[in-house]
Amino acid sequence: MNQSPHTNSHWEARVGIYLWVVVAVFQLPTGAVAQQAILNTLAAQAVASTQKIDLESMPYTIKSGDFRLLITPSFGVDWNDNINLSNTSPQQAFILKPLVQLDASYPITQVNLLRLNVGVGYDEYLEHSQYSNWRVQSGSQLSFDTYVKDVLINLHDRFTYLQDPGNEALDPGTGDYGYANNVVGIAVKWDPRNLDLAIGYDHQNIVPTGTAIETQDGSTEIFSGRAGWKFAPTTVAGIEATYSTTAYNQAVLNNNSSYTIGAYGQWHPSEYFSIIPRAGFSIFQFQQTSTSGETVSNSAGNPVGVLTGQPLQTSDFDAWYADLTLVHDITRALSYSLSVGHQIQVGFQSDAVEDSYVRLGSTWKIIKDLDLHASFLYEHGQEGIGNVAGNLTETYDWYSGMIDVNRQLTTRLSVGLNSRFTVRSSNSSSFAYTQALVGVHMAYVFE
Repeated sequence: MNQSPHTNSHWEARVGIYLWVVVAVFQLPTGAVAQQAILNTLAAQAVASTQKIDLESMPYTIKSGDFRLLITPSFGVDWNDNINLSNTSPQQAFILKPLVQLDASYPITQVNLLRLNVGVGYDEYLEHSQYSNWRVQSGSQLSFDTYVKDVLINLHDRFTYLQDPGNEALDPGTGDYGYANNVVGIAVKWDPRNLDLAIGYDHQNIVPTGTAIETQDGSTEIFSGRAGWKFAPTTVAGIEATYSTTAYNQAVLNNNSSYTIGAYGQWHPSEYFSIIPRAGFSIFQFQQTSTSGETVSNSAGNPVGVLTGQPLQTSDFDAWYADLTLVHDITRALSYSLSVGHQIQVGFQSDAVEDSYVRLGSTWKIIKDLDLHASFLYEHGQEGIGNVAGNLTETYDWYSGMIDVNRQLTTRLSVGLNSRFTVRSSNSSSFAYTQALVGVHMAYVFE
């Protein structure tokens, strides 16, 4: 990992915005919770906004005045041995994955940069073509940072499309799975003297494209805020709170609202080591808008989302949450991050999922022009918390390990190998599976 000295102000902006986003993301519907790229978006933008924009160092394919557009086409081939996440009848397939990444930027001033990042591709399944579909690269975003005196204002729109359910611990019970997720909002951060203040608002839309979660079609409003005190240049602690409300377009799931309040902290004991704890209390309330519940079948070809005519009934409940995150850049060539925590999230049937997790990621750059990224994820959860009638109840364990290796062949051409192995066990055998995925990919930067 390339390292350069970080000033305290840069670190505070980065970690401060990061924590604010963590609070909001933990309240999103299940699909959005898996999009971990959202956790880092505002943090990266905050760092960028505290530094003068170096236009000459920004790469581009097309340039017109100060406008720059970088075009990066890529092509990959994956082999997946269980695309339908089945315990008894797995289906394997080769998947062709062409994609074009577009990175556009335009500086409004020396510290304000308008940026658009989007990757558009297509996943072609050589077998089982019913799963073929368009793909939008995770992390696609439109972002704008500006200052009003010493107040940082970030406007953002982030769009993702997910088709691979193997990336998530919750199992919809089928490979016919996909959804588009768009989040648009504003974040405001202000640091008067020793105070650390932030508020934000996001509007999220979920548009399912697979039958497994078609009843998830709906929107969520998210309000968040926090207030902290800087006890030292590298130590901040305070309180955080959120309110969110979700409404579904079909009368199958129960509309719901949630509230959280808790404490957060951030400690930077050395130049490249961050410790971020947070803990608090959540309250979930359900409006009982369901008029016809649904069954969730297994992955062996049985129907998914069959209306039963009996409404889902989910009780209100409360629970605690906690997370401890470590981020450590050990050397220029080795870095890691570790998160351990307990959370409550909304499940596929507008009930609750209570889970504990461990997330470990690391990066090695020991050999010149060769990057290795490895990660391990574990989650133990209970689905159907708050169920009164009609909801799926399940206890599961989910393990996922990933290794990606990338080699820079030339200044413009790179190649890589990616792999992932997932194991899911469940007290319902229909929702247990193993999945292995390996692939190769290459990318070329038109610069």
